[in-house]
Amino acid sequence: MSYSDSDSSSQAADYKNFRQITRERLLYEMLRSAKTGSSKSTWKVLIMDKLTVKIMSYACKMADITQEGVSLVEDIFRRRQPLPSMDAIYFIQPTKENVIMFLSDMSGKSPLYKKAFVFFSSPVSKELVGHIKKDSSVLPRIGALREVYIAEKSHFLMNLEFFAIDSQGFITDHERALEDLFGDEETSRKGDACLNVMASRIATVFASLREFPTVRYRAAKSLDASTMTTMRDLIPTKLAAGIWNCLAKHKQSIENFPQTETCELLILDRSIDQIAPIIHEWTYDAMCHDLLNMDGNKYVHVIPSKSGGQPEKKDVLLEEHDPIWLELRHAHIADASERLHDKMTNFLSKNKAAQLQHGKREGSEFSTRDLQKMVQALPQYSEQIDKLSLHVEIARKINNLIREQGLRELGQLEQDLVFGDAGMKDVIKYLSTQEEASREGKLRLLMILATIYPEKFEGEKGQNLMKLAKLPSDDMSAVNNMRLLGSAVDAKKNTPGGFTLKFDLHKKKRAVRKERQEEAAWQLSRFYPMVEVHFELIEKLGKGELPKEDYPCMNDPSPSFHGSTSLSSSASSNQGQAAQSMRSRRTPTWAKPRGSDDGYSSDSVLRHASSDFRKMGQRIFVFIVGGATRSELKVCHKLTTKLKREVILGSTSLDDPPQFITKLKLLSANELSIDDLQI
Repeated sequence: MSYSDSDSSSQAADYKNFRQITRERLLYEMLRSAKTGSSKSTWKVLIMDKLTVKIMSYACKMADITQEGVSLVEDIFRRRQPLPSMDAIYFIQPTKENVIMFLSDMSGKSPLYKKAFVFFSSPVSKELVGHIKKDSSVLPRIGALREVYIAEKSHFLMNLEFFAIDSQGFITDHERALEDLFGDEETSRKGDACLNVMASRIATVFASLREFPTVRYRAAKSLDASTMTTMRDLIPTKLAAGIWNCLAKHKQSIENFPQTETCELLILDRSIDQIAPIIHEWTYDAMCHDLLNMDGNKYVHVIPSKSGGQPEKKDVLLEEHDPIWLELRHAHIADASERLHDKMTNFLSKNKAAQLQHGKREGSEFSTRDLQKMVQALPQYSEQIDKLSLHVEIARKINNLIREQGLRELGQLEQDLVFGDAGMKDVIKYLSTQEEASREGKLRLLMILATIYPEKFEGEKGQNLMKLAKLPSDDMSAVNNMRLLGSAVDAKKNTPGGFTLKFDLHKKKRAVRKERQEEAAWQLSRFYPMVEVHFELIEKLGKGELPKEDYPCMNDPSPSFHGSTSLSSSASSNQGQAAQSMRSRRTPTWAKPRGSDDGYSSDSVLRHASSDFRKMGQRIFVFIVGGATRSELKVCHKLTTKLKREVILGSTSLDDPPQFITKLKLLSANELSIDDLQI
């Protein structure tokens, strides 16, 4: 489905979630705006660089782009065939290299394209604008840029340099953030450069949404004269200052940008929770990405051949356009499996032909070949069966892996450690008796142990534990490097979020999570990431219930240690007034089971996702430097309903445990490269 111009206006008052706003900006503000004058019905070429290709692919499908008149997508740095009869749309970063390539395409007597519409992903320097102005042969061939950038206006500045990975999540594509900011040998120049780019990209989120946030950040742990403050301690402080500088410019340069606060932003870093990225998370989404060796969101579905030959392989995307995925992704794997079985049983009960073809008693497990036979028996229902059988097969595979790898016992021990119900003796017993446990499983267990009992890994103690686990020496670097993320547990202090460590003097056990009041519906679902606590802290911060020295605010005009107050004074906080975003009001977007149309057009689910919900209050943004987890993304959807405010999570990357562990090894292993990551 797509919007016509009339559709867009009629839907203007409807809710648009974070990802949909991103999609519509790219399709309508950029691609559709190039349909001007005589070129309105002409097919165009879309030219992008490495970053903007990712930005586009996370938000749009190729069918969406084609529908807006794009017949060909090209890489700006690859050799391209001249198409002098066609117009080109450039969506590129404002770098010197990109501008040089653009000028090379469009200059001289024989340009590659008839006319160029140029859109930059972030603000353009005066130097680059001047470089474009110098080439007199290019200026007449520029569609958008000539009237806009040459006149030094900003209408065709997209201000969109983030990846919308979820309806309530984005990343800035800083895969090396851990290495650059938390590395063993601190290099402030590299770290500052990383934070500057990060700040610029985060600011484009607020530019795109027309939101002006109250910028809060987690203060450095020690700011007294007796203790040295490290670069790692100041990461949230420096990033907050960088974002604030960008926002101050946006207020002056972007039309209709809010002048008073419309939302909340809290900046944290990975040190708030070292356990969340490595513990086994038991939701359907997390299990898929943890156990199935997926390539991003792409899953390879193996289907038996209809003719009895070699099985067929089909790439499928586990994303929000799939209504079954949308319903089950945050469910516990046991719950997801039960619901899938019920769905298939209900389908069979209504279709006698499928029952006869299936030929099994109710309650029996469906094999891939059984499902294939059902498709053949009921061709009129093939699309429904295909969608359902995909998830039945995935759940079956996950449950088999859980049994084969003994993950229930391991997962129980992990959570018992976190909640203080197990200790060192329990880990030693597990390592001594479970020799068949996987290398990765044992490593993740020891990393959790090192976070809770860091003193047990001092000197030879750690080496002895690694020998007991029969792990190689390079795995020890992942355990040792946990310390570089900061000590999340200190027996003399409180844990993040104000939870005091629980000690049992007789059993010598510790707890780094406080049991929640709500009862877990499923075994192994007790664990929750600390970011959930920080989201809730924002509510307390707004009510003045927490000391500002722990979570200072950049918008606060009063002097503070983070630096000059000149920018802060120009936009003092206006939290007593319910300022609104310049875009549409928010409502929650996490899905309940609901009907859908074909489910495959990229806006078919998104357009109707929030029609059942009432309007929300101001958005809450939390940004985590150093990578976010799927459990933390799940929290956004959960707390949107709980807090009655749309919650959006941002991070430098979205990491599953294998990727996070590899990144930890990079912190002190120079022989490894980020290219080793299998993402």
